[in-house]
Amino acid sequence: MKFFVLLVIAYLLGSIPSGVWVGKLFFKKDLRQFGSGNTGTTNTFRVLGKKAGIAVLFMDILKGTLATSLPALFSLDVNPLVFGVAAVLGHTFPVFANFKGGKAVATSAGMILAYNPSFFVYSALIFIIMLYITSMVSLTSMISAVLITLSTVILPFAIPAILPKFDWLLTTIAIALTIFIFIRHKDNIKRIKDGTESRVPFGLGAKKIIK
Repeated sequence: MKFFVLLVIAYLLGSIPSGVWVGKLFFKKDLRQFGSGNTGTTNTFRVLGKKAGIAVLFMDILKGTLATSLPALFSLDVNPLVFGVAAVLGHTFPVFANFKGGKAVATSAGMILAYNPSFFVYSALIFIIMLYITSMVSLTSMISAVLITLSTVILPFAIPAILPKFDWLLTTIAIALTIFIFIRHKDNIKRIKDGTESRVPFGLGAKKIIK
């Protein structure tokens, strides 16, 4: 019974629509009606600005971290990633926002943070490097998802200090989330192909535009 109760709590934590609530509470805007219509961090940055974007980013990461920490907090002998996935599903299909949420990236990062902080730092570095190279959050998210998934298999044997042992559930979830992230970015993929995808104002891609 405890398992199912905590699983529901994890989903509800993930369902907290950070972007929607920040937009309505502080800016009197429904984020779903502006920009891409997405409730995640990237659209928050574009529509509501840097401070709101940073706040939503941390809130979305925190949702995944708290949900994944539930087994440890309540002494439940279950792989914490199960609850992290519930939070990711809640973030993407939030019951508090008509099941229209974000693209699973930030909350997935929060799940990794609770599961293995060293692997989180490693994954964050991959994301930052890719963002500098591409200057596109969408493309960075997809490339990073692929690289992080490959890393779940390689690191336990190559650099065990970061990921001490191979966890088949972590790899399985990483593969599923990578596929899911690509599906959620299907519109972005089309814009990338058309050369119309939005870019951040820094990095190598941004420099090409300036030239």
